[in-house]
Amino acid sequence: MPEREHDDQEREFDLRWADDAEHKEPSARARMLAARWKENPPEPQPFRADPEAVAPRRSSWVSTAIVLGSVAAIILLLGYAQFRAPY
Repeated sequence: MPEREHDDQEREFDLRWADDAEHKEPSARARMLAARWKENPPEPQPFRADPEAVAPRRSSWVSTAIVLGSVAAIILLLGYAQFRAPY
């Protein structure tokens, strides 16, 4: 068991040593993007840019009319089905 404790302490020392390093190597994705942007830099984008081609919104009264019409149609359909059903 003492040997295992020694390994754990050594590993912890190695992790602290790595975390305290002054220079950290960039990730693979960061290196890939840096290489790509050297040749073809991206276009500047404004913060929270507007999305392209947004469909115009329906007015609230149209949506309300559609919902109320659907509810009325369902009520009429259920009433008609119950009226036609034999007892």
